[in-house]
Amino acid sequence: MNIAKKQRIYVDTSVIGGYFDREFENDSQLLFEKFNSGEWILVYSEVTEQELFDAPMKVRNLLQSVPKAHVEYCQLSPEANQLAERYIFEDVVGKTSLADCMHIAIATIAKVDILVSWNFKHIVNINRIRGYNGVNIILGYPVVEIRSPKEILNYEE
Repeated sequence: MNIAKKQRIYVDTSVIGGYFDREFENDSQLLFEKFNSGEWILVYSEVTEQELFDAPMKVRNLLQSVPKAHVEYCQLSPEANQLAERYIFEDVVGKTSLADCMHIAIATIAKVDILVSWNFKHIVNINRIRGYNGVNIILGYPVVEIRSPKEILNYEE
């Protein structure tokens, strides 16, 4: 009997849009199959909803297609906002990347197992990951695993 807890995977907006993008669709769709089946829990946030506001209807509807029992929603708390601002203050990324920092901060505070993104410039980037986690460690937060969907799908047993 397998009593291991289900992985809680925070998805940023790039993964949701990637479902319909030729370059990223295969891995994004496989990831959503895991969410739909309940193998993994999809975690998203208020920031994701804001970023999807002007997206095409099929992109906005993708989140609603995942059974509610397999989804977790996180608010943007003042604590997460403060942590996001700290990433910028510490020059992990520039001020224009505040929304990316909010995703990282929310995922950190929610203690998700993994944050997945297709954003290789500001999120899934070894120097940025070290920066985010350096700030987290200094402030007493846990390290957050940051990967692309391809990485977590390929490391399955």
